[in-house]
Amino acid sequence: MTFIILAILGGFTILTVGAEALVRGASAIALRLGVTPLVIGLTIVAFGTSAPELAVSVKSALSGNSGIALGNVIGSNIANIGLILALTAIIRPIGVQSQTVKRDIPIMIGASVLLLLLLIDGGLGWIDGLVLFGLLLVFLWHSYRISSDEDAEEIEAGPRNPWLSAVLILVGIACLVGGGILFVDGAVELARAFGISEAVIGLTIIAIGTSMPELVTSVVAALKGQSDIAIGNVVGSNLFNILCILGVTALVHPIAATGFSILDFSVMLILAILVLPFAMSNMRIGRKEGLVLLAGYVGYMAYLVTHAAA
Repeated sequence: MTFIILAILGGFTILTVGAEALVRGASAIALRLGVTPLVIGLTIVAFGTSAPELAVSVKSALSGNSGIALGNVIGSNIANIGLILALTAIIRPIGVQSQTVKRDIPIMIGASVLLLLLLIDGGLGWIDGLVLFGLLLVFLWHSYRISSDEDAEEIEAGPRNPWLSAVLILVGIACLVGGGILFVDGAVELARAFGISEAVIGLTIIAIGTSMPELVTSVVAALKGQSDIAIGNVVGSNLFNILCILGVTALVHPIAATGFSILDFSVMLILAILVLPFAMSNMRIGRKEGLVLLAGYVGYMAYLVTHAAA
């Protein structure tokens, strides 16, 4: 039990260090390249914080546990909005740019709808994976092409040396991956010690554990006044989880959509849709909206635990 507790605490500490390094490095790169912090949050930061999901999902698929890979992504996307975005907004209201409302959030909703359509036949094959990963490349190219400094918020200056900024990003991603895996391992062992089922572990413990980088990174960014990176991280991570994580995983091994209820997919889609009107309200996501999202997440978690117990 001591090892489990140390793994959880150690993983969280490493995650915090990684988030700080990633935000600083990414902010500096944004300033040097003239790319908006929002685009950096949607790409570099989002990919870095989604790295644990990629590691866990591919590992699960290769081990023949493709259901865990899908559960990880569904649970992580739900946690990103219902937990990460909610807590970040409660700690400090998040300012939202018009570009995020008009383009990025609708794309996130569209990706969620596309996933549900692709899963109608009961799973994801290599063709589905190719479609998802292809759309990811299109999104990245489009994001970079239209990026500009218009309406960009002031961000904290990072290292002046571009190489040092790159090192900070790499160190940050490495810490997020290592810390995320360590946190997940500790949390899973703790859950098993209390007799929690594998299904609940996948949708809750693993999903929350692999979402810890998003939580720490978004909170750190929000506290630094870099709300573009905070909101971009959440929206971008959800996109990466669907287009990249499931895309790559499906290319490696077919993913079966067994053991999931319509409620799991519905909660993921409903939370994604709710972000749009919340963001359009005064162009920010405040504490009230955060509390609504958090209440929905807590209710869903309570249902999962109760249902599993029954």
